[in-house]
Formats: sequence, C-alpha cells, structure tokens
Amino acid sequence: MTSSPSVAVIVVAAGSGTRLGLGRPKAFVEVGGRSILSRSLDGIRGMAERVAVVVVAPGELLAETASHLGPVSAFASASPSASDAVVVVAGGATRQQSVAAGLAALPEGVDVVLVHDAARAFTPTSVFERVIAAVRESGGGVIPGLPVTDTVKGVDADGVVLETVDRSRLTAVQTPQGFPRALLEDAYARAAADATDDAGLVRDAGHPVTVVPGDALSFKITTAADLERADDLLRRTRMPALPRTGLGVDAHAFDPAAELWLAGLHWPGEAGLAGHSDGDVVAHAICDALLGAAGLGDLGSRFGTSDPSLAGAHGEVFLTRTRALLEEAGFTIGNVSVQLIGNRPRFAPRKAEADALLTTLLAAPVSVSATTTDGLGFPGRGEGLTALATALIY
Repeated sequence: MTSSPSVAVIVVAAGSGTRLGLGRPKAFVEVGGRSILSRSLDGIRGMAERVAVVVVAPGELLAETASHLGPVSAFASASPSASDAVVVVAGGATRQQSVAAGLAALPEGVDVVLVHDAARAFTPTSVFERVIAAVRESGGGVIPGLPVTDTVKGVDADGVVLETVDRSRLTAVQTPQGFPRALLEDAYARAAADATDDAGLVRDAGHPVTVVPGDALSFKITTAADLERADDLLRRTRMPALPRTGLGVDAHAFDPAAELWLAGLHWPGEAGLAGHSDGDVVAHAICDALLGAAGLGDLGSRFGTSDPSLAGAHGEVFLTRTRALLEEAGFTIGNVSVQLIGNRPRFAPRKAEADALLTTLLAAPVSVSATTTDGLGFPGRGEGLTALATALIY
C-alpha cells in the first residue's frame, strides 16, 4: 500500500488578471495554445517524488479549472491510484485568503508545503525540488530568488533620489516558496493583516527564511508585455530548423507481483513489468528516441537505476524530464510514433486515452499502436513486452 504524499503544492490561480487587461482571470489566459495554469503545472509533473496538489481558483470557474489540469496521474508518480492527487478549491478576495483556503484543503500526512503562483508558468522542476530539499535540511522557510542586477535607487514621494541601495544584499524573490506545514499554518494563524508574500508572514511570525537559487524562466506573467515575452519564448523554442530523428527500443519481462503501468496508464488486474521504475516500455522507448535524436544520451545515462528517487517512478516523470532536457538544449518535439509488441493487455480499447495523455505530456502529437508476433519470441510467448519508438525533433 502506497503511503500518502508528504509534500503538497498549493497553486494560486485565483487572481483577476486586471493588469493583463484581457477581461479574464490571468491563469486561464492562453499562451502558446495552453492556459497559463496548465503550463504552471508542468514543473510539478516532472517531480520524481509524489506530491499532492491543491489548485486555488476563482469560485465561478471551479468546473472549468478541471479542464486545465491535464493528466491527473502525473502528480502522483509513486502511486498506483492518483484519483485524489489534485484538489480544486475556491480562492478568496486576496492572495492571502486564497492561500489560507489551500492550506485548509491539504490532506493528512503532508509536512512540507510549497506555495506557487500560477503566473510563473515556466518554473522548472529543478526549482521545486531544490526548495523541497532545502526545507527538509533547514527546517525553516525557503524561497527561490535571483540576484538584482540593476542599480536600485531609494526615492522620496516626489521622485527625488535619496540614496543608492546596496544591491549585493537584494534578491528578486520567486515561487514556489516552501515551508514546514506547521510553521506556515502558525504564521497564517498569527497574521494580523493581509500580505502579498508568504515568506513575509513567516518572518513576521518569528520563523527563519533562507534563499536558494531561482531560475530566469520563473518570471511572472503580470502585464501584456510579460505575455508577449512568454509567447516569444515559446515561439523561439518551437521554431522549426533541420529535423532530426531518433529510435528508441525497450523491453521488460512481466512481473506478476507488480501492477501494470503502460503508456502512462494504470492497467488494473494485469501483471506488471519488472524494472527499477514501473517498467513502462512505451514511455521508456519514447525517452530513448527523443534523447537519441537530440544527442543527449539515453534513458540509462540520464535516469540510472542508481537514483533511489526514481524507484517505482511512473512514465510521466521520465517523459516530462526528457522533454525539459530537450527544451533546455533548444529542441522542439515534432511528433512521436510507437509500436507496442506483445500479447497482452488488449491495447486498442485504451489507445485514444494513451495517445491523449502522452500528447499532453510532450506537447506534441504521439500515436501508439500495438501488434503481436504470432507466438514468436519472448513477447509472443507471453513473457513480456517490447516497444519501439520513432521521434522527430527540431
């Protein structure tokens, strides 16, 4: 039986987006064909550790919010059942009230809480994991930040310069901000007035807060200029150049003691596949094809069995991390085709579901088909499964 997650991420998506000027709550505005909220969850999906997710949304858009969450199972990579992995709650009139609503919805067993602004739609997985590790090590609050590079002046109400501020002591703060759950709940219980920053509340309550490196990609989409920057970022990463192709192959034997995860989906009642992770041959073959096309190694060199955090991890983790590696290297995924070889399970009834999940995870068309070998070889004898993937990237 899988234990409950010890980490939760509260995604704050209840803002009105007034400064964006589009007449729609900011988190639901599209950038590059997907909502800001949907993109803000990508960094969470890539985490190897199972996490609970609470999305705080405008009360009138709770039903619509579910359509922006993507594959729910991606948030519970170590869990055979992720139906409760995401909770959506109504926010309040202020950010502080919205975070309080998220805190009230946290499941039992969570002892580390991250609060993340949906407006920081491109925050990499590495920032989430860095904050979690620092919270556990320090036992206090942790915030990601970047050094301030501009010269900063202190001015009076009339705009007259009073001083030059020592920027070496300044940090531009980002999210996710992480805290031990008890510490954050204590800070909220003590709060005497609304604040725009959780770390400020924690500091006011007398608890320590430290800074870890943030990431330039974690910029906040607030104004129309920020939205243009986000569109430009996506446009540059998707700009076609010379295509490159890659081939990936993976094979695993059946393990009757394991549960079957295949093409990112859970297959109840079917024998699982042996392996350090969940043995998902479709996901693994896709990763090898993508990494090979980009010249970035292979699944073994990037996500080896020596990494204990990947024990039992599901295909979503490897796919999301592989996509991130390609994007960091300047590649865009064109499409992926996969051939699954084996006698069971019957794949056709869930093909559309698998294609949709994989397409969402890679933000590119993915098609999986299945065949048998008429009794030939180990797949034909019912001993396991093989998958061959072909990927096109730019």
